Amino acid sequence: MKPLMFSILIKILDILTRTMKKLSETYKELGIAFTFPIEIRDANGELTYFENSNNFWERCERDANGNLTYFENSDSYWSKWEHDANDNQTYFEDSDGTRCQW
Repeated sequence: MKPLMFSILIKILDILTRTMKKLSETYKELGIAFTFPIEIRDANGELTYFENSNNFWERCERDANGNLTYFENSDSYWSKWEHDANDNQTYFEDSDGTRCQW
């Protein structure tokens, strides 16, 4: 990916995390052509954002070690994870009310 396009995607993702607007809406506002599905991957190839033409989207965040730390989707479901220095999961919480701590 070209550096300019990558920096634009980073700015768009920053906007999304503050507004939680679908990426397709942001693309439309900016006049950027796109097709579904929209998939954005991080430098390690991990999916960080997905959106399809049925208005479903999901996004996730990972820590520096690649551990999943946050997930949310258009169905209002979210989940959070925490890990220790050895990458062991130490905490989990989700929008359904599940909470676990190890």
